[in-house]
Amino acid sequence: MKDLLIGIDAGTSVIKSVAFDLSGRQLAMTSVTNSFVTLEGGGAEQDLDQTWRDMARTVRDLATKVPDLAQRTAAVAITGQGDGTWLIDGDGLPVSRAWLWLDARAGHLVDEMRADPRDRTRFELTGTGLNSCQQGAQLAFMKRNNPDMLQRAATALHCKDWLYFKMTGERATDPSEGTFTFGDFRSRSYSDEVFDILDLTTHRRLLPPMLEGTTVHHPLSRSAAAETGLLEGTPVVLGYVDMVMTALGAGLYDPSGNVGCTVIGSTGIHTRFARTSGDVVLNGDGSGYTIAMPVPGAFAQLQSNMAATLNIDWLLGLARDVLTAGGAELSRDDLLGALDVWVEGSEPGSLVYQPYISLAGERGPFVDPNARAGFIGLSVKHGFGDLARAVLEGLAFAARDCYQAMGAVPGEIRLSGGAARSPSLRRIIAAATRSQVRTSSRKEAGAAGAAMMAAVGLGVYGSMEDCAAEWVTPLLGDCDAYDEALSQTYDALFPSFVAAHQALRPVWKAMARRPLTRISGAQE
Repeated sequence: MKDLLIGIDAGTSVIKSVAFDLSGRQLAMTSVTNSFVTLEGGGAEQDLDQTWRDMARTVRDLATKVPDLAQRTAAVAITGQGDGTWLIDGDGLPVSRAWLWLDARAGHLVDEMRADPRDRTRFELTGTGLNSCQQGAQLAFMKRNNPDMLQRAATALHCKDWLYFKMTGERATDPSEGTFTFGDFRSRSYSDEVFDILDLTTHRRLLPPMLEGTTVHHPLSRSAAAETGLLEGTPVVLGYVDMVMTALGAGLYDPSGNVGCTVIGSTGIHTRFARTSGDVVLNGDGSGYTIAMPVPGAFAQLQSNMAATLNIDWLLGLARDVLTAGGAELSRDDLLGALDVWVEGSEPGSLVYQPYISLAGERGPFVDPNARAGFIGLSVKHGFGDLARAVLEGLAFAARDCYQAMGAVPGEIRLSGGAARSPSLRRIIAAATRSQVRTSSRKEAGAAGAAMMAAVGLGVYGSMEDCAAEWVTPLLGDCDAYDEALSQTYDALFPSFVAAHQALRPVWKAMARRPLTRISGAQE
């Protein structure tokens, strides 16, 4: 009996395979830690063949947890890290290591391209601000600096597209990644004008056709069946980009309400649901993403902070270093448990924290590779708890900043990600955004979103709305209403948060240009 769906989520940190029953109950999960290399000049690259081997291993491992996995699997659906450039040649072999979304080599070229008056036209077609994460910017950089590599390439894929190719032999991408980089989001098709503005008309040959996974799938090949342990011919579904799949699995799709979805992971992803292309709000700064959803006519409009829990990890790292020096040994879970205690014992709004801790700067709601984190208003009266609260408030203000760049803040925000377990963070986000907050208990939202596409594509459900009613809605917690007094405090402080990152941009730029001085006698 075919009673299982496998959702695969090939993320930046971890590659996961997750087994669900047809009603959305998660049965088992396996994972392999992902690996990539960083290079001088901002490069971040990943081995294509190793990625395939790691993914296949997670599926084989899943069979050790789920009896008769191969015989019971109705379909496999794949999502993965977005943006980036995965080049293969005519024989299907990698041309080079993949360039990841973390790759910053195209940053200065992007500054040049965004200054071109035609970039506004590109933005209004794609609905997406240009940044160095994207395949369009990376191909433009390769064309200028490494044309031989592009000459050897036959197809430019993304992570999930590469895995789909390895499983089925089909060269394809999906409407989400295809249109937000190279297309017209309204028609969900490639745009000749966008290729011209990016100066990539001669390289359009690299772009594969766009495949709608809720209506079209391909069979698992014999070679892929041998490597994964699944049955040859098993339907394989190409999911949308992980940002959309995670939002779908966490509750973004709700045609009945004014809903947003915030994922507090390594990055902060803030998404609002747009029922039609007419509901999309394009901001004056030309930032953010407009991404097709696997629902006819619907879109996920998205702003993404480069760093969310990375700020918390940095803060807890400081605490761990101090405690370790004093002879105390605390685990990360211990420190996370203490975080709420520190925060609740501190005064709201006593500091302003800019949460731009990533070395890649910021991409939403403004694009600045030089953006950096910092505390504003620090004095001798402040303790570690004040710093902790300010970091969480900074994440909440960043969410509000992102939502306001896409129009009004949604009336209800659905939270996902490990940090959403923090009661303090939930309360702070609710108050800072003046939204009701619900937390999804779905553990693997990205894999679930991909599996939902397979469930609709196979006809298990007649529509995505029917699927979401069973897979998503029952996992949403009760609404946490915002605290009016706390909201008033944050309403008064939020303009300072925005004014600070606007005023600091020339400072960040100057600091990025400063010469580095090596101290004599310093350790290498």
